[in-house]
Amino acid sequence: MKTLVFAVAGYNLAETGRMLEIAKAAQKHFNIVFASYGGQFEELIEAEDFRLEKMSPRLSNEKLARLRIVLSGETINTVGYLSKKELEQRVPKEISFFKEINPAAVLTGWCLSTTISTRAARVPFVNVLHSTSVREYYEAGLQSWPDRTDFAFVRWLFRNNEVKMSRFMSNLVLKLPAAVKAYNAIGAKYSLPRFKNFIDLIEGDHTLLADIPEWVGFPEIRPTLHYVGPLPARIDKPIPYEVVSLSRDKPIVYFAMGSSGKPALVAEILQGFRDRPYRVIAPVKSHIKQMKVDIPKNVIVTGFVPAHKVNSMADISVIHGGQNTVMNACISGTPIVGIGMHPEQQANLDACVRKGFAIRLSKKKATAVDVLDAIDKLLEDKNAKKAVDAFSLQLKKWNGPENAARFLLEHYG
Repeated sequence: MKTLVFAVAGYNLAETGRMLEIAKAAQKHFNIVFASYGGQFEELIEAEDFRLEKMSPRLSNEKLARLRIVLSGETINTVGYLSKKELEQRVPKEISFFKEINPAAVLTGWCLSTTISTRAARVPFVNVLHSTSVREYYEAGLQSWPDRTDFAFVRWLFRNNEVKMSRFMSNLVLKLPAAVKAYNAIGAKYSLPRFKNFIDLIEGDHTLLADIPEWVGFPEIRPTLHYVGPLPARIDKPIPYEVVSLSRDKPIVYFAMGSSGKPALVAEILQGFRDRPYRVIAPVKSHIKQMKVDIPKNVIVTGFVPAHKVNSMADISVIHGGQNTVMNACISGTPIVGIGMHPEQQANLDACVRKGFAIRLSKKKATAVDVLDAIDKLLEDKNAKKAVDAFSLQLKKWNGPENAARFLLEHYG
């Protein structure tokens, strides 16, 4: 039986969950090996009894804290996960690991050192992305201006024309080599062609898209891109009793910020729910653990919950726009109030706005009042509910994990 390596960012729940879903479907065809440099979600891999290669150097607490800042979009370079020094440490060890394992292919999402090591080792490289992270999205001029740099003078320059701002930003992404400077420096040591931009770096020999054609609506895609359907994590954890027993006498809001929520904003939104005419399920405990927050009586704050079960209890989702949270909300049929922490999450939310069932708020400008107003607006918007229900039916026709496993078997089995 051939081997697949799943190189994951073990500090990112969405990433780890996506890869686990594919691995569970593919294990009947392949020997599965996971590789990670650290993070609290490695335990999910071990809980499924997959082999986990704990790569070194391990991520320190300081580095994990830094990665959280990057995930939250609080750095100028929102894709700056690895430095040249870190790549120099990782890449040779990964190449040796691949020679030892001899995988049929390596899959990743954001374990970005493997974008170099797989190519240097001549191992097939498959990335798992989504339609908002591939060249076609930027060529269509769909990437909105990053909230973090949404200044008045920028809007003045573009005469507040959102279309022109989006096209400029999309073109910039495709023309900017700065984000791949470190990768090109290391890649040159292995005689790899230069990467033109970050998208050029992350797109693999094949790229699996964890969504469906109707989400963004490209007129066509390249043969190396493959829709497989949504891959939200199906982590079998119990639902807290206080959530199961929650009264349904009022609308229910699901408030989740994944691995990248901004703690101060999370705390402000939580307190804004006080005395509002709905009940709130908020798995955001990790975001506010260092803060003193007076939790309103109508809010249940929890740690991790199985989103695919709990989200479906809600009438509205308030989320950060990560791929997993967006797809879970869509599948659950809940209109979305979204606050993207970085451009990729903005793009995911923008796709939902264009389909008519979401409101995206700026993380730079949004207040708790803005969030509450958006919730109230969507609760009254029957067309938004119809739109998300229609899209939910489309998504449910796709079995993402099985489709991904079938692709891997056909290409690498």
